[in-house]
Amino acid sequence: MDPAAILIPAIMLAGGAILTGVRVLFEYERGVVFRLGKLTRAKGPGLVFLVPFGIDRLRKMDLRIVALDIAPQDTITRDNVSVRVNAVVYFRVADPTKAVIEIEDYYFATSQLAQTTLRSVIGQSELDELLAERERINEVVREIIDAGTDQWGIEVTGVEIKDIDLPQEMKRAMAKQAEAERERRAKVINAEGEYQASTKLVQAAEIIEQFPVAMQLRFLQTVTEVAVENNSTTLFPLPIDLFSPFVAESKRASPEARARALKAATDAMLGSALPAAAEAGLVGDGAESEALRGAARRLLDEVQAEKAAHAAESDDDEGSERSD
Repeated sequence: MDPAAILIPAIMLAGGAILTGVRVLFEYERGVVFRLGKLTRAKGPGLVFLVPFGIDRLRKMDLRIVALDIAPQDTITRDNVSVRVNAVVYFRVADPTKAVIEIEDYYFATSQLAQTTLRSVIGQSELDELLAERERINEVVREIIDAGTDQWGIEVTGVEIKDIDLPQEMKRAMAKQAEAERERRAKVINAEGEYQASTKLVQAAEIIEQFPVAMQLRFLQTVTEVAVENNSTTLFPLPIDLFSPFVAESKRASPEARARALKAATDAMLGSALPAAAEAGLVGDGAESEALRGAARRLLDEVQAEKAAHAAESDDDEGSERSD
């Protein structure tokens, strides 16, 4: 018998056995092996040898984390607000044997469980909790889904709510609420500012009460600030306190001394005030200055007339005494 006739079929048989019995699995893959339909164990990664000619069959399972996008869910919160919520679930195959035997399609099953769980948790929460405590709701949804998929060999690593869509009416109501809250804060801040300012004004009034000259200095400072603007004419009163020393002195002096003192004070005031006022733009250099000087002269004439009347009364009194 020719040995080549036996060797060639043997080589072909060995080659077919190698082709059907050798598998290479990546690091993130595992292979669940069935021998004549019965589960043996999960193998991998690397080079895996199977019983050839279809006796052992292998099903590959990917162990990487899968990002599952949950379709937007229309639901109603506990306080009867209609919202539209979508989220994403991160999970991975922790036990490839259970993922093959216990569930037909673990991907679809996990998606459906995530949708129902999300709707249930949103329905048990109020809108304010949903907006303010999103991290807590994410953790609650993750724990529920993880407990439901544990028997399938699936591990849920995280759940994140991506978007919460509210009705337009609710958005307008929330905007009004936020605006009212801002107005309340502004009024409170304004009231606190008024209170602090009033406290400082009281302290300033107490200081000015002890030192009246401070009011005159403040008045002069205000005049200086007003004089900066030369595009307008400003009339300001002179405080009567500036003339109090002259009034007190005039009460103790004779009419002649009063007249001389008043004339000197008027000339000094006009001589110093008019140039400053003209320079500040408060009065002019021509007719207005002459008008002020004329008013001062009329005031002096009235004083002289009072002096003459007083002298006449004195003469009449002396004549009456001589007659007696």
